[in-house]
Amino acid sequence: MDRLHITGGTPLNGRIHVSGAKNSALKLMVTCLLTDQPVELTNMPNLADTRFLAQLLETLGVEVYWPKGSSTCHLNAAELKSTIAPYEQVRKMRASFNVLGPLIARSGHATVSLPGGCAIGARPVDLHLKALEAMGADLRVEGGYVKAAAIHGLTGAHINFSTVSVGATEHAMLTATLAKGETILENAAREPEIEDLANCLNSMGANVTGAGTPIIRIKGVEALKGTTYAVMPDRIEAGTYAMAAAGAGGDVTLDGCPVAALGAMISKLREAGVTIDADEAASTLRIRRNGSPLKAVSLSTQPHPGFPTDLQAQFMALMCTAEGTSIIRETIFENRFMHAPELSRLGADITVRGQEAVVKGVHHLTAAPVMATDLRASVSLVIAALGARGETVVNRIYHLDRGFERLEAKLGACGAKIERRSGEDE
Repeated sequence: MDRLHITGGTPLNGRIHVSGAKNSALKLMVTCLLTDQPVELTNMPNLADTRFLAQLLETLGVEVYWPKGSSTCHLNAAELKSTIAPYEQVRKMRASFNVLGPLIARSGHATVSLPGGCAIGARPVDLHLKALEAMGADLRVEGGYVKAAAIHGLTGAHINFSTVSVGATEHAMLTATLAKGETILENAAREPEIEDLANCLNSMGANVTGAGTPIIRIKGVEALKGTTYAVMPDRIEAGTYAMAAAGAGGDVTLDGCPVAALGAMISKLREAGVTIDADEAASTLRIRRNGSPLKAVSLSTQPHPGFPTDLQAQFMALMCTAEGTSIIRETIFENRFMHAPELSRLGADITVRGQEAVVKGVHHLTAAPVMATDLRASVSLVIAALGARGETVVNRIYHLDRGFERLEAKLGACGAKIERRSGEDE
């Protein structure tokens, strides 16, 4: 099993190009199930998760042409040979559950395993299922599978989500494009990836308005056509590298950066004493810290446009050596502080109490073997290791490969002493 060896203490200097957004690419890939015409996605991130989904789509009968290392993925679902998404594949990644609605919309029936994914809380799919039932799908759960049918097709509905859910919003949007009549989604998620999905669907002939606001309207159409569409840049990857530069010090510029989507993070980094030059027109973000100490900053994760939960672990790593005490509240997922004990192994002073973590800044972190527990937690350990004294070994980095493309190469090009090695976990 691969692991990362990171020797800390070296400032980062250089440029990093931001890859396509994982959280957007996964839903854009699913759009191919809604049409019998080819869908071409460019700026695709080469990740374990996107490759997993490509395999599932092939199981359903989608022709996938995506050469290794290429950022262009060709998908053609001219004929679906199956409407069954098996546990062995869906368990690997939660986002694959979103094939359910499009399969019902396209074929009138589907059998999809309940999802797996990172162990960061229950994340039930009840909101997904309620939305599909509101559109007329007959659902039952048996043996860990959702068995669904809509023999007479789906019908537009007024759906008011009880809580904001990115996945349920996207799932309902995908499904409603082929439903008869208009679907209205209230209390919808507002993330940039929602807008990206709407733009892609509209390029296929869908009629989606209001994406990026709490109310989204989808007027169903009889059929969708193929498209060529570029995946938006990954705001979580961009934010992660911004924090890596802030933690290690130096001068790093992010190219192809979705600056407008990072307002909350930029604000918190500036509050911590990091110099940020943001150029939305040029899609660049420059992060500078000349060795001056960071200042402790408190935050609560919130749905967009608030501070994203997917950057919470990275920010906690940054606060470990900040002057003062910061309080980090996690309001989105109930079990997303699993990185705290591993950061403590490096010398961090973190006390977790429920949905709140109190981080008292220490003078420095010291290298130690640590273990990744989920995708975002794993990269927080990388950020901490870049500033720690000595060589840190990060084990179980297959989590990293799910969401970060060529991470060690991108950081290494900026001077980081980081190396991937194969062998037994330590």
